[in-house]
Amino acid sequence: MRTIQINRMMQRMLALTLVLVSTLATTTLMAQDEKKTKQEEKAAAVTAMINAQQYVFKAQTALPTRGRTVQLTTDYTVKVGKDTLVSDLPYFGRSFSAPIDPTKGGIQFNSTKFTYDVKEIKKGWQITIRPSDVNDVQQFFFSIFNNGSATLQVTSTNRTPITFNGFVVAKK
Repeated sequence: MRTIQINRMMQRMLALTLVLVSTLATTTLMAQDEKKTKQEEKAAAVTAMINAQQYVFKAQTALPTRGRTVQLTTDYTVKVGKDTLVSDLPYFGRSFSAPIDPTKGGIQFNSTKFTYDVKEIKKGWQITIRPSDVNDVQQFFFSIFNNGSATLQVTSTNRTPITFNGFVVAKK
């Protein structure tokens, strides 16, 4: 009699374990599907921003050619539009000529004359912007990825190159 009760208890425990395992597996699969869906939605949003040429790069980290990485605590941006490019970035590095206005030490300018070249890569885009109405900046080279993260390398005439890490958001 006691053996029958133990066998029934073992069967119930086995059934409960199977239910728990199948529930866990289902939940894991649903979470993976949900994550994949969110990634696809983010990639579609970034694609729309790139195609519309309407986005804002928000810098989080500056990486000078020489020196340490600088974590940026203030909002530094590059606003990209079809007809305007507005840069408000800091500069850390070696400059070969001093600005006349000491408040203009960063990479700050408005441009309405620039070339905009887009190349699609495996997990994002490479974008080269060359402003022709700005004296010091030769080009902005963006690497923008499907998840919205981005890297910007700035090449100047009178300064050593600097790289920024950050992300892109829709321009408002």
